[in-house]
Amino acid sequence: MSTEPEPTEKTEPGTRGAAPEPEGPEGAPGRATDGGASARDSVAENGDAGAAGGEAGEGVSDGSGGGEEPEADAGEGGESAGVDADGASKAQLSEAEAELAAQRLERERIARRKAEKQQPVESGAKLSGKAADLLAAVRAVESGAKPAAAVFSEPGPPRRPAQEPVRPRPAPAEATGVGGVGGPAPETVEAVQRVLAEGGAPTALAPKVAAALGEGADEGLRADPWQLLRVTGVRPEQADGFARELLGAECAPDDERRGRAVTVWLLEQAALAGHTALEMPALTAALAQRGVPDADAAVQSTIAEAEALVFQDALDPAAPEPAEDDEEGAERPVRILVGLERYALAEESLADGLARLINSVPKEDGSAEDWERAAASAKGSAAELIRAAAAGGLVLHTGGQASLTEPAALLTAARGLGLRAWAATHSPLGRDRFSALLQDDRQDGTAGSVPSDGTAHEQPRTRPVATVAGLLSGAEGPGRDGDGAFDLDLLVVLDAPQLDVETAALLVESMPDGARLVLGGDPAVLWSAGPGRVFADLLAARICPQVASRRPDPGPLGELVSGIGIGELNQVEAPGKEVVIVPVRDAGEAVHRTVQLVADSVPRALGVPAEQTQVITPGHGGAAGTRALNAALKERLNPGPGRFGGFDPGDRVAYSPAPGRTLPGAVVGADADGLHLTCAGVPVVVPKESVGQSVRHGWALTAHQAVGCRWPAVVAVLPGDAAQALSRPWVYTAFGRADRHLSVVQGAEQALPRAVAEIPAKPRTTRLPVLLGTQTPASG
Repeated sequence: MSTEPEPTEKTEPGTRGAAPEPEGPEGAPGRATDGGASARDSVAENGDAGAAGGEAGEGVSDGSGGGEEPEADAGEGGESAGVDADGASKAQLSEAEAELAAQRLERERIARRKAEKQQPVESGAKLSGKAADLLAAVRAVESGAKPAAAVFSEPGPPRRPAQEPVRPRPAPAEATGVGGVGGPAPETVEAVQRVLAEGGAPTALAPKVAAALGEGADEGLRADPWQLLRVTGVRPEQADGFARELLGAECAPDDERRGRAVTVWLLEQAALAGHTALEMPALTAALAQRGVPDADAAVQSTIAEAEALVFQDALDPAAPEPAEDDEEGAERPVRILVGLERYALAEESLADGLARLINSVPKEDGSAEDWERAAASAKGSAAELIRAAAAGGLVLHTGGQASLTEPAALLTAARGLGLRAWAATHSPLGRDRFSALLQDDRQDGTAGSVPSDGTAHEQPRTRPVATVAGLLSGAEGPGRDGDGAFDLDLLVVLDAPQLDVETAALLVESMPDGARLVLGGDPAVLWSAGPGRVFADLLAARICPQVASRRPDPGPLGELVSGIGIGELNQVEAPGKEVVIVPVRDAGEAVHRTVQLVADSVPRALGVPAEQTQVITPGHGGAAGTRALNAALKERLNPGPGRFGGFDPGDRVAYSPAPGRTLPGAVVGADADGLHLTCAGVPVVVPKESVGQSVRHGWALTAHQAVGCRWPAVVAVLPGDAAQALSRPWVYTAFGRADRHLSVVQGAEQALPRAVAEIPAKPRTTRLPVLLGTQTPASG
């Protein structure tokens, strides 16, 4: 089964020691690539090259060991976040639009902070070789002749706690510019179409090129044809073909414009794989693989043009700096990193905000005696969590599904003390399940049990629980105060491993001074679809109290998943058919047995209807990927002609309103406004032009799409050709989505136990640990 991008070490630029790709000079613009020299042919192989982020991510794994295509997980929803021109005039923003507007305002605020903080580099005089060249390249533009790049010096003394941030106020719908109002002008699109046609590229890319390059996109594209790489889905060999058509004899492999464009493209691919920056050797090696003759010069040019930032981070921040009079000329060991500005600023903003929370004194809401009484009424690690939250501004909580009762107890206790306390989850299904744990009119610090009947979404929605996306957009939650901060005293964020650096920065910057933030989740699940590993970095940094739940997940399923978490695939006793292994010989049999399990065996033997059974498989493509499984399941469970863009009323779907977010739902109907869905009981209308990019059939999902959700029954499909996509976090996440029953369609044979025992999560390169080390002392 195809699971592009293949999760191989040799094709991931962010993996240290990556081996060269066994490919020819497909990136050299002076020579024809295999299959023809026309950019039109090359781009057209993917249909619309910008339609899905998966093609852009080929050759870069998801960074979590999942090996899934980033079409839906990390990029598929990106094109669906906007609306058409008519939609921009509506009185209310959709959740996706509001979220994007909030993110844009926050990035503008961070950019202003960066401009205010620009200052000369304070260190680096003792560096030599590449590091000195990179720093010299940046200093060369500090005169103002070119846009200055932010260059980070060696970590200095711990900084003072960050000041209360100036938070953006949510803009009214008519002023946000989301959708048609902020889209490219028709004349710009037409001009870009002419340039694309001249270069042999599909003219269908014109709206995306115009949106990416802005005003004067046609002139910019003609002056630098490799700017085509700014469009999601376009690959270097396709941009090379386009450049050859436009530039003719002037096109050369060592063109400085090509080197910069490929450098930025590689950094974007690394972000899809989860990295916020790349170490210099990994980046230069990847550039060499892409046919860039002088990789070092390409990186320096990219930095000088402010298209990327360079950092030197101490390998051991706690090590003392060399003395001024050191005759040996000793240097403090550093690593040189290069990253895109948006992720660099997000990590710095996140570190500043976390330091502010840690160093600020929590509001005096409830006496120490009241907090202690609340803790005494709880049990075990729930009491520890309440005491930790009472004393500090930032607390980490780890545990499996059963441990959710502990943050529920904290939330109940805090509200009993009069605090404005809220919780936020990754998905609507997770929100509704956690809501069911909170008991109305109970203030004894206890909480209910986790429901397992699959009807959690029918619970009343008056409880203080929101999704992270809804909280940030203002569609859910307590709203914001006059300063733009969340109007609350305590926020418990569940599913914290799913926070990427940008989302985490938005959350933390929105916390008011004196408020308490609790980040909770299971550290063994797949990491975020976006760049960063925020929760894992915080756990490793040990800068705040950490409470590990001692409440194990119950039953055979809990025993199986707990063993996987420590690298052991154990045989468990399952008298109630909680775990069933179904061996298969090939992908065709895997599809057949999966349909049989969902439609017949599980409902008949366990009483779990097909609509409450979720299929999970490693990737979208291949003979047993989500596409093939969904086609077979639709034919059996809801056959129809697919009158509405391939969908019929009653179809189960996976809707991606934004990159990295998937909402399971069902089709209700369609009209002139678009495709009508219901997601966790909430009606959603997807514009018809966005359906192809943002909606898939959803009987079968990937593990990244399923994270944050649980179902009464799960069928995990492991065909033989999925072996390279398997890892311990993937298996842990997929198997852990089941409440009552798990069927494993097993065609991977020994690859499954080997993945659990030997393949942990792929490492991600981030700067957050270093930034946290310079801001806050370790808690020990």
